[in-house]
Amino acid sequence: MDYGVSTGFSSQYLTTLMAIFVPTAMTKNRCKVRANYYLRLLSVLIGLTILTFKGFTSDKSEQLILSPLTIIDSIPLKDTVPKANDSLLLKKDSLVNRVDTFSVPLSADSLTDPVNYKANDSMVLDVVTKKIYLYGKSEVKYTDITLSAPEIAFDQATQMVTARMGKDSVGNVVGMAKLTQAETTTVSDSIKFNFKSQKGITHNSFFQQQEIYNFAEKVKKMDAETFFAYRGRFTTCNLDTPHFAFRFKKAKFVNQKVAVTGPIHPEFEDVPIPIYLPFGIFPLASGRRSGILPPQLTFTEDFGVGLEGLGYYKVFNEYLDAKIWTDLYSYGSWRLNFAPTYRVRYKFSGGFPLSFQNTKFAFKGDPDYSQTKSFFVTWNHSMDSKARPGETFTANVQAGSSKYLRLVPNGALMNPGANPSGSAGGGYSQPINFTNQLNSSISWQKQWIGRPYALAVNLNHNQNTQTGIVNLNLPDIGFVVNTIYPFQAKDFVGGSKWYDKLGIGYNGNVKSQVSFYDSAFSFGQLIDTMQWGANHDIPILLSLPPLGPFQVAPNVSFRTRWYGQKFFRTWNDNLEKIDTTIQKGFYTAQEMSMGISINTALFGTYISRNKDAHIQAIRHVMRPSIGLNYKPDLMKEFYYREQIDTLGNQLLFSTFDGSIFGPYSPGRNGGISFGLDNNLEMKVKSKKDTGENAIRKVRIFDGFGVSGSYNFLADSFKLSTMSLYARSMLFEKVNITANANWDPYQFDERGFRINKYAWQADKFSLGTITNGSLNISTNFQSKKKDKNKKTKEELLKESNMINQDQLMAQLDYVRRNPAEFADFNVAWSVNIGLSAQFARIVKPDYSGFKNEFTSSFNFSGDFNLTPKWKVGANGYYDIKNLEMQSFTTFISRDLHCWQLSINITPIGLYRFFSININPKSSLLRDLKVNRTRYFYNQ
Repeated sequence: MDYGVSTGFSSQYLTTLMAIFVPTAMTKNRCKVRANYYLRLLSVLIGLTILTFKGFTSDKSEQLILSPLTIIDSIPLKDTVPKANDSLLLKKDSLVNRVDTFSVPLSADSLTDPVNYKANDSMVLDVVTKKIYLYGKSEVKYTDITLSAPEIAFDQATQMVTARMGKDSVGNVVGMAKLTQAETTTVSDSIKFNFKSQKGITHNSFFQQQEIYNFAEKVKKMDAETFFAYRGRFTTCNLDTPHFAFRFKKAKFVNQKVAVTGPIHPEFEDVPIPIYLPFGIFPLASGRRSGILPPQLTFTEDFGVGLEGLGYYKVFNEYLDAKIWTDLYSYGSWRLNFAPTYRVRYKFSGGFPLSFQNTKFAFKGDPDYSQTKSFFVTWNHSMDSKARPGETFTANVQAGSSKYLRLVPNGALMNPGANPSGSAGGGYSQPINFTNQLNSSISWQKQWIGRPYALAVNLNHNQNTQTGIVNLNLPDIGFVVNTIYPFQAKDFVGGSKWYDKLGIGYNGNVKSQVSFYDSAFSFGQLIDTMQWGANHDIPILLSLPPLGPFQVAPNVSFRTRWYGQKFFRTWNDNLEKIDTTIQKGFYTAQEMSMGISINTALFGTYISRNKDAHIQAIRHVMRPSIGLNYKPDLMKEFYYREQIDTLGNQLLFSTFDGSIFGPYSPGRNGGISFGLDNNLEMKVKSKKDTGENAIRKVRIFDGFGVSGSYNFLADSFKLSTMSLYARSMLFEKVNITANANWDPYQFDERGFRINKYAWQADKFSLGTITNGSLNISTNFQSKKKDKNKKTKEELLKESNMINQDQLMAQLDYVRRNPAEFADFNVAWSVNIGLSAQFARIVKPDYSGFKNEFTSSFNFSGDFNLTPKWKVGANGYYDIKNLEMQSFTTFISRDLHCWQLSINITPIGLYRFFSININPKSSLLRDLKVNRTRYFYNQ
């Protein structure tokens, strides 16, 4: 039976009741005289009590509010009661004076809010001691405090509540005392808590702060935010008997902020470890906090013993923080890193990491001794799209010495802080060590809302770390006017005219570029290599209504380009080579074209007559297109033929070769362009499923086709090369893309084209595939054990505490270090990819052509050896050279609250192995045991 009461009565009411039931010393005569009075009063009170607690006879939990009630003795203290007529006074109904509860002031020991309590078993109200006892599954609530236990006692006089755990007849615990206030829940053997002072004491208590599970023999609560603990432990293991813990004698906790302990030492499986610290400070609040970055020990063949990641992280305010750390090696190499980040919520965010390293190989005096100083700079900036509608500013800069990446044994330093597990140094990064091309961009874009104008200003940088050549585009300005219809009226009256659909637009682009070697930078070199150019394009379109199944679109385009130099090649008979000269100046070239295009679509469907057939239908869609175009020859004066070898062979060159925008194509063009795109899919019927999903659509080819052109006005090679393509997602799993160029003409013995079709030769041929590519990729994995459990990548993508660049860096670290982030929720997974490219290119001395072929196979996969062991590997195989370029294998062991990971790379530019044991909790992410060693091949 449940009992529920909400009390609001003061001690004045209880005091009055006790004064009635426990009279003071008086004479025996007065007692006899008042005997009838007490008997009658007692019967009235018993009746009231029976009526008051009548609601408790119900099985449902009810609440009853007892208002303050004052019962006043109307008989004076003096002995003035008449001897004979005293009994007549008892007839008056003036013995009880009920006072309006709204007019009675609360006593000093009353609470500000009602105390709500209930019990499943029984409730005892002791009026004399002013205590209430609750038995069974009981609960007491006061403001934001909730106390539940099998047994609770509440003292109205002291406002003290006491809760104890419950045991059955054989001594088994059937319930614990639980106190919840604010964000802290404490589970204890016993709890004493004062509602008024908010102070309390608990014994054998468990409570959680963020990721820390705490236990203490005694906890003294001072207020809602602060409490002290005596003889306890804390851990991130959620088991009752944790795998590891930190033992302390005294500790102070500030709710959701910090925990400070005295002398502390670790223990594993209840075995103390003789490593003592004089004190411990553990942040409990989420978010950024300043502090020391602990290092990790590494061993490298060329750098020696290393201490990586030693530094300090400083939070200046909510907008700015910075991290500085160093990597030191026993052979004399060192690296200094500084990584500030900034952010203004809903406006922008970014970071500006810098790194400087001094690399030494061998020792002074050795013949192979070398010392190299290099640096690296990155800058990432992103702007919130809502900060300034229509305007964006982004930056992604990567620049530095060409040798920096090759000399970094730990490539994650390129993105400081990229390690989600917390190490300042991060993990090994083979892809960065192989990187030989760096690219940067700074972009500002403005879109005028409600207007067709758009402006974009870009600063671009690319750097080849192998050759050391740096190219800078400063700046790249683009201005676009979207298609406008000048003859279209704002308000239509009747039908529209054909000229209403006549539109005109503009695309303009201005670029400048400088080139230099990063090891030989000079201002004079910038001036010599600087070039600029501009491109202007004015398209004129006419959108006509469909002519039945055909869509007709005429077009006219005017284009002009500005150049800052001309490039000439001349044959040198004495040296038997080609000399080049550059002529600075301002030059222009124009091009005009016009044409009309016609597009349509054809559909073909095959439907099986057999309703039980596996293939129910096949659908084929063809989208042919044809166009007529004309382009006059406005580039004739800018093309010439020049000898390229001692045999007198010549090639066609342009004076604008090597410029930023390049030359327009030579010759007149008056002909036809054509193309055919196809889509093929089918519907198949399942042999097992007979419901709504019995028939499903299967894509065979997402697209395949051909395109080309024929120039009636050309004097030779009228038929262009054909572009072939195909793409498919077979079985919704295998992604296939293929591209190729087909040349329909013959070639001489040196590989140059002859103006004869391939099928006109003595031996029939359809032509030659001059270049092409094929990419196949797929992935397979088992079903997730827990569909609701998210992977590390999914959790990172949902995080709103980092910007996009930091997100990509952390995702890259997770993919490169699979052992540290093994997903045991997926029993097995396999990812494979095949890539092949070939091309027919001219030789550097123009003596002919050569074919280049590259092919590679990359793979990755893992599987659960047991529910707690995972084994995996990934690699890159060069099919052309029949050589494994890189191979990495890993083993991961789930230790519940800890994780063991072993990474081994026996093949690659950087061979290494690492053994890492660390807690899973991010709070103790720097508490790890690591053994890493690198083997560098120069």
